[in-house]
Amino acid sequence: MNKSELISAMAAESQMSKADAKKALDAFITSVTNAMKAGDKVSLVGFGTFSVSERAERTGINPSTKATITIPAKKVAKKKEEFVDDIDYLEKISESEE
Repeated sequence: MNKSELISAMAAESQMSKADAKKALDAFITSVTNAMKAGDKVSLVGFGTFSVSERAERTGINPSTKATITIPAKKVAKKKEEFVDDIDYLEKISESEE
């Protein structure tokens, strides 16, 4: 499912226009991004946890020249999956939050 398909599905599920669904999805993405930039975790029960992980500086090899290079340390976004065996459980969570 790509972004436009997700927007269409959200619009159909929530009975809102595609424009409003796009605004909601963009707001969600922006909110998660801002929280992660601030160093916070975002946990959504039954879906997963978004967080930031720090990768240490490491040594690598340039594949074209075979020269040794230093890959700098950096922060990366990650999502930890929450595996739910029962799809009905996800629907119950969704309904209970309404």
